[in-house]
Amino acid sequence: MSAVWIIDDDRSIRWVFEKALARENISHASFASATEALAKLTQEQPQAIVCDIRMPGESGLQFLDIVKQDWPDLPVIIMTAHSDLDSAVSAFQGGAFEYMPKPFDVDQAIDLIRRAIQESERFTNQVGSPTEAASPAPEILGQAPAMQDVFRAIGRLSQSAATVLITGESGSGKELVARALHRHSPRSAKPFVAINTAAIPKDLLESELFGHERGAFTGADARRQGRFEQAENGTLFLDEIGDMPSELQTRLLRVLSDGFYYRVGGHQPIKANVRVIAATHQHLEERVKQGQFREDLFHRLNVIRLRLPALRERSQDIPLLARYFLSKSATELGIEAKRLTDDAMNKLAAFSFPGNVRQLENLCHWITVMAPGALVQAGDLPPELSTEASEVQLRNGDWLSHLGAEMSMRLSRGDSRILDEITPAFERVVIERALAHTGGKRIEAAELLGWGRNTLTRKIQELGMEHS
Repeated sequence: MSAVWIIDDDRSIRWVFEKALARENISHASFASATEALAKLTQEQPQAIVCDIRMPGESGLQFLDIVKQDWPDLPVIIMTAHSDLDSAVSAFQGGAFEYMPKPFDVDQAIDLIRRAIQESERFTNQVGSPTEAASPAPEILGQAPAMQDVFRAIGRLSQSAATVLITGESGSGKELVARALHRHSPRSAKPFVAINTAAIPKDLLESELFGHERGAFTGADARRQGRFEQAENGTLFLDEIGDMPSELQTRLLRVLSDGFYYRVGGHQPIKANVRVIAATHQHLEERVKQGQFREDLFHRLNVIRLRLPALRERSQDIPLLARYFLSKSATELGIEAKRLTDDAMNKLAAFSFPGNVRQLENLCHWITVMAPGALVQAGDLPPELSTEASEVQLRNGDWLSHLGAEMSMRLSRGDSRILDEITPAFERVVIERALAHTGGKRIEAAELLGWGRNTLTRKIQELGMEHS
C-alpha cells in the first residue's frame, strides 16, 4: 500500500512529486484524475493525499468533499496554481489538511506531506481507545498539587455557608471556583449571581447591588431588584472586590454584619439570606494599610481564604488544559480539533502565561482558527511565544544594553537632541503599561510610577495620549 497519493492532471507535477518522494523513501502512487483515485480508494487508503484543485471531471474540492464524508480522518492537501481567497476558504471549510499554492518549494512540500503522514499515524494509534471528549469535562481542570489543594478546599466547604475570599491573578479562574463552591453547596438549587464591582460605574454600583425604589433618582421610573435580592437563598459572587468604592464598602459591611440592607431611596429593611463569595487579584492587606480598603470589611470577607495558583505555578497542567481548550474551540467552530506535536506542547508549557488560563484559552482558539494543518508544529505557534525569552532578558536588565545600542546607533548617524525624541517615547511606553496594569485607573498608575495624579494627567496631555 502506498503511503502518499498524488492526484494531478499535469504529468510534470506528478513527476516532480514522484522523484522527490522516491528520494525520501516514501512509498507513493500517482493518479491523473480524482475519478481514478476515488475508484482506488474503495480498495485501499493511503496515509495522505495531495490533490490538485482544478482537474477534468471531479475537482479537487469535490474530491475533498467525498473523501471527508467516507474517510474523515484521511489528511488531504489541496494544491492549485490559481491561488485565491475563495479557493483557500473553501479548502479549509471542506476539511483540507493544508492549502498549498503552486509553484511550491519541493522541500517544503515534502515536509508538509510528512506532517500529514504523522497526523494519520497519530489518529491510527488512537483508534479503539477512549477519547478525552468521550467523558464529560470536569468543572475545573488541574492535576498539579496546588490545584488539588483547591479541590480539597471546595470539598471541605461543600456543606458550609461561610463567606469565602478567593485570591489570585486575573485570568486564573476565580469565577469558576466560585461557581463550583455554589454548585456543591446546599444552595445549589438557588440562584448564583455574579457581579464585577470594577466594571460598573461608581454611581450605579449601589443600585446594582441593593436595587432602588421608584423615584429614588432621575431615571428611576420603577422599582428595581438589586443583585442581593436576585441571589436570595443562593450565592452572590463579588468579583474584584478590592476596587469597590469606600462608601459602598461601608454598606456591604453593614449587610454582612447585620443581615439587612435598604434599596436606594427605600426605608424598609430587607433581610438578606445570601452567601457571599468575594474575589480579588489585589493584595487586600496592602490596600488596608494604604487606607483604600476597610479593615473591618476585610476581616468579614476573609473568613475562609482560598488562593488560586497562577498558571506558571502549575505548568504541568498546561498540556491538559490546552487539549481541553483545543477540543472546546473545535466543537464551537464545528471542525476537527487541532493537535500539538511534542515540540509545540513543550514550547507552550515553557511559556509563562501572564494572562493565566484565560490567555491559554484565547491562544488555543487562535491555534484552532489560524494554525495550518490539523497537527500543529512549534513554528505554527504565534510569535509572542518565541519572543518571551528576549523579553525575560529585558526584564533582567538587558534593556539597558539595548538602550546603549540605540544611543550608539543614533550618535554614529549624527543625530542631535536625542533626548527630546527618546524621553517622550520612553514615558509613553511607561504610562501605557502602567495604565494597562491598573485597568485605566490613573490614581493607581500614578502611585506605581511615583508621580502625583496631576503629573500623570499633564504627561498624558503633553504626549497626546488622551484618546489612545
